[in-house]
Amino acid sequence: MELNALRAALRGISAYRELTGTAVMLNAAALLDSLSKREGEDALTAYTALFYTLRQENCEGLGDWLWDYLRYTESPYSRLIDQGKSDPALENAARRDVDTLVLLAETDCDRFIDAMKPLLGNAYASVLASLPRWKAAAPFSFDAVTRFYREHGAGEFARYRAFLWEEGVLVPVADPDCPRPEDLLGYEHQRGQVEQNTRLMMAGRQANNVLLFGDGGTGKSATVKSMLYLPGMEDLRLIEVEKENLTGMPELIRSLAGRRQKFILFIDDLAFDQDDKTYSALKTILEGTLEKRPVNVCICATSNRRHLVRQTFTERAGDEVDTFETISEKTALAERFGLRIPYLTMNKADYLALVDHLAARAGVDIPADRLHAQAMTWEIRHAGRTPRVARQFVASLS
Repeated sequence: MELNALRAALRGISAYRELTGTAVMLNAAALLDSLSKREGEDALTAYTALFYTLRQENCEGLGDWLWDYLRYTESPYSRLIDQGKSDPALENAARRDVDTLVLLAETDCDRFIDAMKPLLGNAYASVLASLPRWKAAAPFSFDAVTRFYREHGAGEFARYRAFLWEEGVLVPVADPDCPRPEDLLGYEHQRGQVEQNTRLMMAGRQANNVLLFGDGGTGKSATVKSMLYLPGMEDLRLIEVEKENLTGMPELIRSLAGRRQKFILFIDDLAFDQDDKTYSALKTILEGTLEKRPVNVCICATSNRRHLVRQTFTERAGDEVDTFETISEKTALAERFGLRIPYLTMNKADYLALVDHLAARAGVDIPADRLHAQAMTWEIRHAGRTPRVARQFVASLS
């Protein structure tokens, strides 16, 4: 395609209109516009700016950058495919756009440089000869883009599996600290309950909200995080929500409804003081709001407290007429979780079995009787027989 025809085709981008406002595409358009107007110096400036912007985005060529953009930025066409709907006008527009972007990505840099040569004097000859090139190739097609949307969706949820919800914004976590299921020992029954509930959601059925409560260090958080790496959980996404951001959760839940991915909203170490403002917010989110919770969303919370709310003897002996109702109201939050799973301290046999397993993996070569004696001494001096204590003990040896 001639450069002027390519320039005209890019002005006709419609299904991916937002793409034209990016720095990369603004520089590409400026390059083609300057060549069309026979403004050599402006064309040279746009060319070098385009190369710089591509390298700043860690891309070797326009094709690499465009392929990332098409996959990981939501568009009307990606949402159409993700939702399994049909819109012939939008589909045709998207096909035309992608075909145009393929032509742009495959345009060799020498064509731009050759077009600049007649527009610039001899003073620029050495500059043009030494200009850097970017890779001219298109690692995508319209069919490849469409297939990707069908299999993975689009946008940040196609690119990342874990997120933080901070002040109304989803922050992707490129390398989440999530244990593999094979790294966890003990509490198989509890983990099985969480897995079964999660697989209900993965199958498109309504799952329960889950509360994991009990002693610290028993692996409550690890259980929730490990769901990401179970077989068949490829469409599962984990969003960690800090207690301070609970009031924004209804907005988050609405934005997740209807997506192909399934979401665990994870609230770690949950506990409330007497007059905590976020208490009522979570209570309404769990049950009590007019809005129905989407089937692709469930809430998993962990806590060291069975009833989540700190209580004092002063409250129990207070001057309120119906003290029982007051206490019941404070404990009602935990009851709004459909699945409540206790994590208690391990028995001695399970604790020592875990120590043996971790020691073997760490390459610790100590006779079993001595290892067990040291492990029990360590347990007495620390927080009890829990996976966390076992890991800390083995780490102290290795």
